[in-house]
Amino acid sequence: MSIIPNFFGGRRTNVFDPFSLDVWDPFEGFPFNSNFRSLSDQVRSSETSSFVNAKIDWKETADAHVFKADVPGLKKDEVKVEVEDDRVLQISGERNKESEEKGDTWHRVERSSGKFVRRFRLPENAKVEEVKAAMENGVLTVTVPKVEVKKADVKSIQISG
Repeated sequence: MSIIPNFFGGRRTNVFDPFSLDVWDPFEGFPFNSNFRSLSDQVRSSETSSFVNAKIDWKETADAHVFKADVPGLKKDEVKVEVEDDRVLQISGERNKESEEKGDTWHRVERSSGKFVRRFRLPENAKVEEVKAAMENGVLTVTVPKVEVKKADVKSIQISG
């Protein structure tokens, strides 16, 4: 495996890693004013905001609407499940950034942090007063039971004439 050094005093990058997000910044290390953010800082902040889009699946079974959200590394007290305005399911949470200690040298920051909020308008057949949520192995499962919607009685009317 070949590693190419960054001669401008920054990180080293692996040229053969197609998933590497290291970006060579020719201005890294130069003294700019504090309002200027380096290219590598911009990449790091876009990685950090990626948690905002928590991936959620919604399936409908014969008995319920089932939502599954990937929330790896979060504890159940860091996630909220709410029903608002009678028919809007809201799933939200936050992963805090790991604290930086003086003297620590970070070589890579890939785990994302930040807040996320996802909202879903529930159909009329949802029993919003019986919503249940459970978390296991980084997957939040929200189950919304369904009400049997009574079909309207149809009475055939005979046409005279």
